[in-house]
Amino acid sequence: MSSLPGRFLPIPGFAARLLAAIFCLSMLGGLARAEEPGGQLLRATQFTMAGDATRVRLVMHFDREPLARWFLLRSPHRLVIDFPEATFAIDPAALKSRGLVRDIRYGQIDAGRSRMIVGGKGPFKVEAFDVIRNETSPGYRLVVDMTAAGERQFEEALLLQADKTGSTAAPKGDRLGEPATSAAPKPFTIVLDAGHGGIDGGAAGLTGTIEKDITLAFAFELKRNLDETGRYATVMTREKDEFLRLDDRVRIARQAEADLFISIHADTIRARGVNGATVYTVSDRASDEDARALAERENLADQVAGVDVSEENRDVADILTDLVRRETHSFSLRFARSLVGELSTEIEMIKNPHRSAGFRVLRAPDVPSVLVELGYLSDAGDEMRLNDPEWRKKAIGSISAAIATFAGDRAGAGG
Repeated sequence: MSSLPGRFLPIPGFAARLLAAIFCLSMLGGLARAEEPGGQLLRATQFTMAGDATRVRLVMHFDREPLARWFLLRSPHRLVIDFPEATFAIDPAALKSRGLVRDIRYGQIDAGRSRMIVGGKGPFKVEAFDVIRNETSPGYRLVVDMTAAGERQFEEALLLQADKTGSTAAPKGDRLGEPATSAAPKPFTIVLDAGHGGIDGGAAGLTGTIEKDITLAFAFELKRNLDETGRYATVMTREKDEFLRLDDRVRIARQAEADLFISIHADTIRARGVNGATVYTVSDRASDEDARALAERENLADQVAGVDVSEENRDVADILTDLVRRETHSFSLRFARSLVGELSTEIEMIKNPHRSAGFRVLRAPDVPSVLVELGYLSDAGDEMRLNDPEWRKKAIGSISAAIATFAGDRAGAGG
């Protein structure tokens, strides 16, 4: 059985129990019903889930140690967890879709065996799968960490299932084995993120230009330019006027196994006379007050659509901040400097054009990322330039040139 018809509670009758006992005795093996001498089934007492679209932790509590095993299924991407037959005392509200997890179902699949199916929002990898004895209370807890991953990584894990079983008995460092060798080299992959969208329109210009429209149009033009070279794989986080959460934008980059992530914006600013393009990288400490204020505005984008992120993502945001690798950050800085150099020869740039702040959309730990502020819609000149096809052509040419240099350097360095 590869899936369950829906969430249900196992309520086996006496006949089913008797048949299961006879079956287990006759087979002298298999996954036995986890009953104590008193006839008590294993009991799942609590389930919690925390995280966002890039990283999720699942915790399920049991009254005693479960023999839990896991494996992956595709179409759609699912994590399947099997354990001895159990009764469930789980709040249905705890199973609601959250971040990387699309849905969760559970129940008894045959005599002596229960199953939980976790549907993912695209491919993922299982970073940890552990059964841990509670330190301050009776019982055990099953802890599963899932992170967004590329399709190739998911397929590699599926291939390894022929020899490896996802089991709590497997050593932590050997649960997925060694990565399989790809048949063909992966193309240099660029994810283009058109800022804002849907209910989140972003900034508005003096003559009515809306940020979400200009960023999408620019992203499409840049994608066409890059595709014409035949050198890259390009992915858009959105291809229409739709709202995307910030962590979903990061998830898309990670699942695409992006080599570069470029978020495109065109903001407004209160200070008069400020115009020109800016390139931002992520930093825990903002380079200046304007950068800090911009990051705060962009990080509140989810709230425009009524998404409450104050509690849901706080811990995950901290984790992601800690996980931004030094190497990835150095690549982001390298590309940002090259991009500033290329743009400066063709279009007007703001004073001190390379800046940094704590942008949530730039926090993928393994993807070099920059945010490009094309100009300020609060400035009449910038708004006019953003709507000028010739100006956009120059800007796109500069960005393409910086990408070519960056991709060449990465290829020469072996990745």
